[in-house]
Amino acid sequence: MNEEKYSALLSMAIVPQVVDIIVREEHMSDVGAINVFYQSETYALLEKEETKIWHYSPLTIYHIWKTERKTGKIELPEEELLV
Repeated sequence: MNEEKYSALLSMAIVPQVVDIIVREEHMSDVGAINVFYQSETYALLEKEETKIWHYSPLTIYHIWKTERKTGKIELPEEELLV
């Protein structure tokens, strides 16, 4: 995916959904949720297309962010192997 398309995917689809979940679940304002998410390591990894974090659902990305916020560590879910 080229950088322009990836940037559009982040800014128009993924990030707004994650921020909306943060607003609802953490009882934050929109601005507060945007600020804490953009300052997180989760977002820094999401910005890098090669990390493939964008493949996760917004809810899963929220849980990654929440774990980072609680523990200071990024824990990515393991993918299930289909046998």
